[in-house]
Amino acid sequence: MKKYWSLFMTVAIMALNSCSDDSSGIEPEVQSTEITRFSFLKSDNPGLDKDRYATIENELITGRLPLGVNIEKMVASFDHNGAEVRVNNNIQISGESENDFMHILNYQVSTDDGKSGQYEVDMTYFTGLPVIYLETVGGSDIDSKEDYFEGSISLEGGRYHTDVSSMEMKIRGRGNSTWMHPKKPFQMKFPEKTEMLGMPADKKWIFLAEYSDKSLIRNKIAFDMGHLSSLDYTPHSVFAEVMINGKYNGTYNISQKVEESDNRVVLGDTGYLLEIDQLERLDPDDVYFRTDKFLINIKEPDTEYNSDTYNYARDLINEFEDALMGPGFADPVSGYAKYIDVDSFIDWYLISEIVKNQDSKSFSSIFLNVIPGEKIKMGPLWDFDLAFGNVDYSECEYPTGFWVKDHDWYARLFEDQEFVEKVKTRFQYYRENQDFILDKMDSYATQLKWSQYENDEKWDLFGRYVWPNPVVYNTHQAEINHLKSWYKQRMDWLDAAYKEM
Repeated sequence: MKKYWSLFMTVAIMALNSCSDDSSGIEPEVQSTEITRFSFLKSDNPGLDKDRYATIENELITGRLPLGVNIEKMVASFDHNGAEVRVNNNIQISGESENDFMHILNYQVSTDDGKSGQYEVDMTYFTGLPVIYLETVGGSDIDSKEDYFEGSISLEGGRYHTDVSSMEMKIRGRGNSTWMHPKKPFQMKFPEKTEMLGMPADKKWIFLAEYSDKSLIRNKIAFDMGHLSSLDYTPHSVFAEVMINGKYNGTYNISQKVEESDNRVVLGDTGYLLEIDQLERLDPDDVYFRTDKFLINIKEPDTEYNSDTYNYARDLINEFEDALMGPGFADPVSGYAKYIDVDSFIDWYLISEIVKNQDSKSFSSIFLNVIPGEKIKMGPLWDFDLAFGNVDYSECEYPTGFWVKDHDWYARLFEDQEFVEKVKTRFQYYRENQDFILDKMDSYATQLKWSQYENDEKWDLFGRYVWPNPVVYNTHQAEINHLKSWYKQRMDWLDAAYKEM
């Protein structure tokens, strides 16, 4: 009996102990490969203005860090359910480990039983664009188009461009109608040819303010169309944020200048860069001549009235115009084709017509170039902020109707059916690239996601009229949508109109 009682007690005690273990309330820890929180705390990063929290969506962690922090040395805080976290095979300690967040980092979470998961951490520094710092001597405002202000420039290139330490430069205002806006455009000059944002080295660089163009991308898209064309040269440009004497001045389109240079308009030792312009827009030292139709400003080379170089340009353009307007203008030997590179005239025309650029009909920024002994070429393209319907004082607002076709030279060219057929054929090339241009618009909108916000915070553009906007929208995306819609309607109208010729 004692034997059975002893066995019973042993089993009961074992069962009681088992129940006691199961009911302790302490569940075994279950590991996973998740990161559940990711942030940058002010206490760990002295340059921060406040704690900054990232967004976690699936395996992507995104967020923004403000201007002025050292993004290359930031300490992240994070929560996870794994055994350890590594970056580039280095163990990460929340609130302690320092990393360079200028580039995308992969955070790998692993468990004791060999499972692992990976998160892509993509932090945006300010707006994601390069940041240019301009400092003028004595902190002078850049308030003159005539006088250069001495100073220095430095550059935080961000993810895609090289940093530049302080360099000497000079800067002045530029532009005509664009100069009247509070956000000013500029021309900057280095002492020596210098690379800028990955663009080939040169001395002079243009800071396009794009104030009237709330999409910020009209010039950029026109340049993209130029790069699709057979034109010898179209400017390159890069978006950047600009700080002037320590204060944010907005988003700029940093562009190559239209000028003679080995990396720009190649004219050799004897070539000419000419512009159809207006008398009231000329600088006091500009040299110009007139044809029956236009005022022509000689941009390159430097010349004087009645000099040999002056007389050559004047006589050549007038001879071309006389032949174009003469009775035998369509003769392939003695007519206009004797004087001009027809393909360049067609490409310049089509791009200007497609975007219905206000100034391209007869006003200004209509460039030509020629090397003596060769034919006259149209281009380069320039000044397209008042294109794609961004005008409220002419029919350029609307995507229907011809515009540049009524330019005096082109109106005559369109009287030659052979020229018309070439235009119709070439238009189909741009039609085939329509989706490419639309994709570019979307790509730039994404690139400017944060930039357009900061630019608007500075200048208060959305939701109010800015000269000469024909429509007013409350958001950048609405501006992009309008631009895309206008462009598609324009291409449809032109396609039908050319087919009827």
